[in-house]
Amino acid sequence: MSGEILLSARNLSVNFGGVLAVNDVSFDVRRGEVFTLIGPNGAGKTTVFNLISRIYEPTSGEIHFEGKALADIAPHGIAQIGIARTFQNIELFEHATVLQNLLIGRHTHRATGLLSDLFFTTKTRRAEVQAREKVEQVIDLLDLQHQRDSLVAGLPYGVRKVVELARALCTEPKLLLLDEPSSGLNVEETGDMAFWIEDIRDELGITVLMVEHDMTLVSRVSDRVLAMNQGEVLALGTPQEVQANAAVVEAYLGAGDDLASLRRQAA
Repeated sequence: MSGEILLSARNLSVNFGGVLAVNDVSFDVRRGEVFTLIGPNGAGKTTVFNLISRIYEPTSGEIHFEGKALADIAPHGIAQIGIARTFQNIELFEHATVLQNLLIGRHTHRATGLLSDLFFTTKTRRAEVQAREKVEQVIDLLDLQHQRDSLVAGLPYGVRKVVELARALCTEPKLLLLDEPSSGLNVEETGDMAFWIEDIRDELGITVLMVEHDMTLVSRVSDRVLAMNQGEVLALGTPQEVQANAAVVEAYLGAGDDLASLRRQAA
């Protein structure tokens, strides 16, 4: 992992009708690391994701990606500059196949025009082959060979989560935003997700910014962790440092299984 900063957030605040959802949050994400946001429900984690995705505009503060201000990038241009995202609630085309969903992820790299596509020129055929090759690489990485031609609507929830991850990877991102990737997964599926996140970082060289509640997953894959509560930063450090922080443990009081997991990891 290098020390080069890929994403920098400075003094981010978001106000929704008088409610301060994020308050003066600052952090840097280094190229090649897995950086995780943790905190109880309502801590502001997904709001930070939505700021980076340009779904929300900050009330104050700024975000830079590779030295460029994200405020200067249109929301539809975020994928083109190298930022991809998954969602806690899966967003896929259910009546299309897995392969078709993944090919949609290649749209940002499309270099052909309407006429070329209409007449299926040599340039278009070459682009189709290149797109298929990239998609097949992702299918192999995430072991989706047997689901390649299956309709998404007929797939188990855990497989759909992997398909959404695959579609994000098909955009060839520099920064991958994972919004609660283990949500709804069983223990075995969560273990597989941890394995793939490590491969995404180590083999593909993609930087990962993740929101996650499962502290076992957080401890396994994260290089650094930022703990939030009520829109503010509580602690920043390694998973072990953050999980042992008294303010973080206090913020998780009443959080049920999350608190129990947090205490086990900090012990």
